[in-house]
Amino acid sequence: MNIYSHIQAQSRKGCKLFSVLIDPDKTSLEEAGRIAFEAQSCNVDFLLVGSSILTNGNVDKCVESIRTFCNIPIVLFPGNTLQISSKADGILYLSLISGRNPDLLIGKHVISASKIKSSGLEVMPTGYMLVESGKLTTVAYISNTLPIPRDKDEIASCTAIAGELLGLKLIYMDAGSGAEVPISTSMIKEVKTNISIPLIVGGGITSPEKAAENCKAGADMIVVGNVLEKDLSLMSEMSKAIHLTESVC
Repeated sequence: MNIYSHIQAQSRKGCKLFSVLIDPDKTSLEEAGRIAFEAQSCNVDFLLVGSSILTNGNVDKCVESIRTFCNIPIVLFPGNTLQISSKADGILYLSLISGRNPDLLIGKHVISASKIKSSGLEVMPTGYMLVESGKLTTVAYISNTLPIPRDKDEIASCTAIAGELLGLKLIYMDAGSGAEVPISTSMIKEVKTNISIPLIVGGGITSPEKAAENCKAGADMIVVGNVLEKDLSLMSEMSKAIHLTESVC
């Protein structure tokens, strides 16, 4: 499967996608396998693997464990250059366009470029936008950047437009892991209205109802991770809520 072509085609049809984020730092290999097994039966479209900071996990082994239990495409969501594994299917090549840290706009990319080019991974250039979530999240702290204020829809929109004009193929709006306040539907709608590339939304989505609201506001893909670590049974409900248009897609 060409992952980006699939995402783009589903977006054009108005179909919604569901991705589950697995954090190698927080998830044991056994747990990763259990999540993958559950995802296979819950109509999950993609499994993302990544962490804001990698201290205990092993990305290669995590991907291998996932692969044992499902055939869902595995996409890397790397927090740093240590989180690159040729065993995955693709990678979100993230540029933190909401911040002003040059390392995360281009610096880390230069360091990782040769390795990624030779990895065989499908590379998807992605504009990553952090949005204020009510608390200082790990990714905001590690990236040393200020998130977009959660009530500044126009700033989010202009940032996403700039990303698209620069040639990025995806926009990923994230409130961060364990966000207290999820991204507002008004911001999602404003961003989606002004871009023509697929929009991914994650962070603070703790209920099927919120997932469905985000889809109706314009999100093409919903990413859920933290809440499933606490209650894996929510995966099925989340999937059903997100795939509301499954019958016509």
